[in-house]
Amino acid sequence: MMSSQAHAPAFGEADLTNCDRERIQYAAAIQPHGALLVLREPDWIVVQASANAADFLGLRASPVGRKLALVEPGLVPCLARALTQPLDVIPVALRCIGRKGPLDCLVHRPPEGGVILELEHVGPRRDVGAILEPALQTILAAPSLRSLCDETARLFKDVAGYDRVMVYRFDDDGHGEVFAEEREPHLEAYLGNWYPASDIPTLARKLYERNRVRVLVDVAAVSAPVAPRISPLSGKELDMSLCFLRSMSPIHIQYLRNMGVVATLVVSLMVGGKLWGLVACHHYQPRFVHFETRALCELLAEAVATRILALESFLQAQAELWVRRLEQRMVETVSRKGDWRIALFDGSQSLLQPLGASGAALLFEGTVMTEGDVPGTQQIRDIGAWLDQKPRAPVFATPSLSGEAAAFAPLTPVASGVIAVPISNAPGEYLLWFRPERIRTVTWGGNPFKPFEIGNDPTDLSPRRSFAQWHQMVEGTSAPWTQADLAAARLIGETVTDVVLQFRSLRMLIVQDQLETVRRQIQLSDQPVMIASPEGTVLASNQALERLLGDVHPRLQRVEDLLLYVADATDLRRRLLDLLKHHRGWRSEIRLEIEGSAASSLLLRADPVFAAPSRVLGFVLLFTDLSTQKAAEAARGLFQESLIQGHRLGLGSLEGPADLLFRSLFSSMIENAQLAAWEITDAVETAKIPELLANLRLSVQRAAETLAHLIRHETEFSEREN
Repeated sequence: MMSSQAHAPAFGEADLTNCDRERIQYAAAIQPHGALLVLREPDWIVVQASANAADFLGLRASPVGRKLALVEPGLVPCLARALTQPLDVIPVALRCIGRKGPLDCLVHRPPEGGVILELEHVGPRRDVGAILEPALQTILAAPSLRSLCDETARLFKDVAGYDRVMVYRFDDDGHGEVFAEEREPHLEAYLGNWYPASDIPTLARKLYERNRVRVLVDVAAVSAPVAPRISPLSGKELDMSLCFLRSMSPIHIQYLRNMGVVATLVVSLMVGGKLWGLVACHHYQPRFVHFETRALCELLAEAVATRILALESFLQAQAELWVRRLEQRMVETVSRKGDWRIALFDGSQSLLQPLGASGAALLFEGTVMTEGDVPGTQQIRDIGAWLDQKPRAPVFATPSLSGEAAAFAPLTPVASGVIAVPISNAPGEYLLWFRPERIRTVTWGGNPFKPFEIGNDPTDLSPRRSFAQWHQMVEGTSAPWTQADLAAARLIGETVTDVVLQFRSLRMLIVQDQLETVRRQIQLSDQPVMIASPEGTVLASNQALERLLGDVHPRLQRVEDLLLYVADATDLRRRLLDLLKHHRGWRSEIRLEIEGSAASSLLLRADPVFAAPSRVLGFVLLFTDLSTQKAAEAARGLFQESLIQGHRLGLGSLEGPADLLFRSLFSSMIENAQLAAWEITDAVETAKIPELLANLRLSVQRAAETLAHLIRHETEFSEREN
């Protein structure tokens, strides 16, 4: 959808030209099946209320200006307990007896201050244990992403009862695919349809990240406004981001009407802290689901998201396994034949399989080596020269090389998709993978190039009225590169870069007349390295080592000088003596302590370079920063500690059968999270482990809190019924 105005339109004032910036969180109105009150603290006086609140609560006049004890006395004892809890992320559910019968109340604090109460009539009781326990086991047992999403659609249809349930997955451009679907037999299938990113504006996506469950009961319902519109507590509009009753944008309502949809339930799938997709439920007559069902759906979504994270991490771990095998073969080939490149291009396709590529090429020191289906040698050189003109990046990837540079259009049949990793900082040195063009038909749910329509009145803009399948022939692109492909390419590139650095260090020691040329290439490396003579004298080092050691570096004349700047000099002294005297290489972690700088952990790899079995030319010492690895290890420890604490977690004490039910259900969720954590810690990119584990920990905590709310809620309901 286009944006032509510089300012963000208020709720209900947007049109199709600027709806991507509509301030939908400031709706100032609710769906009329419930009521909303805003309380001032600490006197609990109602300062704002929905227009239907008096009728909903059985009052003769608006509750605004009155104390809660006079408006609805049954809420007071429940609310007193709730206000001791954090209320800015997950609303707390209460059940109380109102004037007109039992009520469910969701409580949270908005950014403007005060307390928001959302009231709804109590729904039928759900057997939480009977629903969740088998569902969690089904999710945990899903062996693939496809089977998991199929089961997710089935589970949500059983639990929520909507006519159609879709698992909607976003791609890197924000477009959505109906990846799995369960529907009533008479309904048209949407499975496989794509919908453009513009169908879900950016602000709506952000709200999906905060408010994980959204319900629309009836597109024909008349909203109840909140009065006064401006909060007396802040002088601003009321932020309704976490309100489940919040009215939907009129444009979204029209969009659903055009689809023939009357009621919806949408649940977010947050994977690794990002909005991976949605579980979208459609109904073709008015439908409301009560708190118990919404909480069950949110718990299922958290479990599904955790399982998605585990499955995606497993794919990256599999790619890493391929890379490690390739690295081993490279090392073996160097020792047998003296040329590491033979291991890459030996005809076994071991370089192609980790990325699912059809061809690969190496640009190294002016030579080109290839395997599989690749462009001509000069064309490969042209690609390398073109990459030199782009900003430096660890990995460059595109499914459409011709879309990046029209000059490469003739290469589309064999090299539409390209991944490139630099193997040094020298110009023109890359490892490349290729994929051929894949001509395919994409089925869109309506014409993606016609997001809105104009009626007889030119000012009458309406969301797309036609959702008939619209087929687009896509040419000039390959199969997309996945995150696992990118991670595998990056890791292979790092491995080859290390080998290249070792190879060049060896040549520097062997060929003294080429010392200056090779020295410049060493200087360009980002990895700290030191080269020493057979006697231990430092012959050369690079700028990366200078940056690492700072003012210390000029004083390192011999490798033994490192002993002055490490925490455990005794162990390092023994290892250096073993290297210099017995020519035995080793790897060891050292802790660098430099005055004026924070201590840092490094991996030191020391290798002798032999001209013959009995003659050593010198030594190569490589330094690797372990801070990322340490952060990952700390994240693992924190995650395990959080799981232990999770077993004790509850929003107040749970006793008797409620405690047993909590422990049983939460154990299944813990098992799901632990499997995800194992897959994450085996994944390719160590740097991402802390963030992923932190998000997983928050997901477990959120699930524990929601489960505790739900079980306590059910317990209180049962006690009142008895």
